[in-house]
Amino acid sequence: MVRSLILLGLVGFAAQLVDGALGMAYGVTSTTLLLAIGTNAAAASATVHLAEIGTTLASGVSHWRFGNIDWKVVARIGVPGAAGAFAGATFLSSLSTEVAAPIMSIILLALGLYVLIRFTTFGLPRGNLGKPLRRRFLAPLGLVAGFIDATGGGGWGPVGTPAILASGRLAPRKVIGSIDASEFLIAIAASVGFFFGIGSENIDFAWVGVLLLGGVIAAPIAAWLVRHIPPRILGSAVGGVIILTNVRTLLRSDLIDAPGGVQAAAYIGIAAVWAAAIAYSWREYHRDKDTESVEAVEAELGRRAAGDATTA
Repeated sequence: MVRSLILLGLVGFAAQLVDGALGMAYGVTSTTLLLAIGTNAAAASATVHLAEIGTTLASGVSHWRFGNIDWKVVARIGVPGAAGAFAGATFLSSLSTEVAAPIMSIILLALGLYVLIRFTTFGLPRGNLGKPLRRRFLAPLGLVAGFIDATGGGGWGPVGTPAILASGRLAPRKVIGSIDASEFLIAIAASVGFFFGIGSENIDFAWVGVLLLGGVIAAPIAAWLVRHIPPRILGSAVGGVIILTNVRTLLRSDLIDAPGGVQAAAYIGIAAVWAAAIAYSWREYHRDKDTESVEAVEAELGRRAAGDATTA
């Protein structure tokens, strides 16, 4: 029991470290693990969302201290997101465990694929910085992301962060900080929905506590790291973990019940694609970094030449 709690605490720490640096994956990663060890779908999502009330508060405060938050974005996406999360929690609570578990794994698998492909292939878009993000874009996005987050045990970040990043209108660190801060509202709304739907008897509050503790410790570290860690590489790594774990859950479920040989072949194939994705992201990250360095040197030489011409 003690060993399990320590492992859960480490998972909470690692998940929040990734979430705070990437703007996604705390819920997806933590819920994936809870499902893998046999927790029923609604209880797993409820456990994670209760822990997230504390971790998202700590993360939001940390991002605020480092200047990573746009409060207009938080308000415009967070309120409709909370409504979607409450609806998603009550919907998931009404499903039987046999139905809910594969549905959640399919949602998590789709989110994992999205994260892997999005960050491996495209990296982080940086065009259109400074243009306003409108309510008619943020409100529907928040509603959908909140619903998926509650039904999938995670998804607020994987849906919201890439969508806002893709707009290119907000600096990546501001996107991540704003999504993390607004998730506090989603965690509260989803938790209330689960209490209405399943009560508290299926929730292990010791698990909630250790997930929360690990996340709170990691939050300020992640808010600092967001300025330094390469999100492209991290996105590829996290996406692969989510895909591999949820494919394992689906292949072993009553829905598929694949033979051992099929399972082994699937794991080997996924691992090969995952390794290739990380290698590609690493190469592209350093290529972009080298290009930026060359452009910076050329720009500096241009400024010096212009200054010399003016002096002459």
